[in-house]
Amino acid sequence: MEDEKIIELFFERSETAIEALSEKYGKLCLYIAGNILGQPQEAEECVNDAYLGVWNAIPPQRPQHLKSFVARIVHNLACKRYEKEQAQKRQSNYGMSLEELSETIPDIISVEDEVQTALLKKCINEFLSQQDKLNRILFIRRYWMGDSYEQLSALTGLKEGTVRTRLSRMRQKLKNDLTKKGVLS
Repeated sequence: MEDEKIIELFFERSETAIEALSEKYGKLCLYIAGNILGQPQEAEECVNDAYLGVWNAIPPQRPQHLKSFVARIVHNLACKRYEKEQAQKRQSNYGMSLEELSETIPDIISVEDEVQTALLKKCINEFLSQQDKLNRILFIRRYWMGDSYEQLSALTGLKEGTVRTRLSRMRQKLKNDLTKKGVLS
């Protein structure tokens, strides 16, 4: 079913909207939540919560890109759950990828400092736009979707060591870029 039709179902408050959404993007949602949370049952609960979030958001919102809209909701909910579970010291691919990235972007930016957060987002987007397609894919899939090195290797056909090296070099370049732009000291 086309995204626009699914969105119309939400506007009509039809219960088939969630079924259609699940059929079209359910695997992607489970994949994102599973990589972040590391537990299939928790991922399923997170995806169900995301469907409720979409139900509550549409209407009034009318997303231009339903796939991105749903993926962002799943990602945000999974991240919140992950933070809660950190107290229990569960480790997932996502946790390991956050540790790697924290060496590049330390947790010095407060939530209240929206200007600094917006600048960081802009700088990261600019940095990624300067990378080749493969490096962008590796970066996004590792640090946003939480893919493991093994998964990235299978996806790209590169050796795991090559994937690790590319991402390590990208993190260093990003750190240098952020330092040069004054985002990091």
